[in-house]
Amino acid sequence: MMKGLTTLCYIEKDGQYLMLHRTKKEHDINKDKWIGIGGHFEVDESPDECLRREVFEETGCTLGSCTLRGIVTFVSDGRAPGAGVTEYMFLYTAEDLQGEPADCDEGELVWVNKEECPDLNVWEGDKIFFRLLNTHPEFFSLKLVYDGGDRLMYAALDGGAGRSAAGAEIPVATTSPWARHEVFPTFPWTTLLKFFRIEKTL
Repeated sequence: MMKGLTTLCYIEKDGQYLMLHRTKKEHDINKDKWIGIGGHFEVDESPDECLRREVFEETGCTLGSCTLRGIVTFVSDGRAPGAGVTEYMFLYTAEDLQGEPADCDEGELVWVNKEECPDLNVWEGDKIFFRLLNTHPEFFSLKLVYDGGDRLMYAALDGGAGRSAAGAEIPVATTSPWARHEVFPTFPWTTLLKFFRIEKTL
């Protein structure tokens, strides 16, 4: 398993998403949360390979076509730069699931109406995913900073002005280093996106 790189997919059918209620693992950062399907990369995997393996492992089904919708940067502890763990997640949607979901050893798989998903016990940042997936057809880059627990401290879309948990706009030029690209000066975002044939400049 490769730490710091993950995939997540919202699989849709008949106006519903296939959601995983994480209830079975004792030491699980997602304990009792509802999430999509996905997980950490294995060595030498591409994002697509990781996602397809995770879908099969968690549902017993084969994933057909899927669409990479965005990259999400998570910072787990935003109280001071460098204090927490940073994770990059490749966010997908799909409608082509071949087979019927089987029992999952990580929790219960449930088809949930899309409009009801934000009302579940989900991470606060996931509610932003749902809104973007419904209203933002372009590929996006989203940054989410948590306080080390469940509290979302900051969110920014496509490198623009961020918003605090209270909804106040945080200008990029005046906010903390979390909102500025120089936090990750060597990460080749443009090269990475071109590799996946996504012509978008961050």
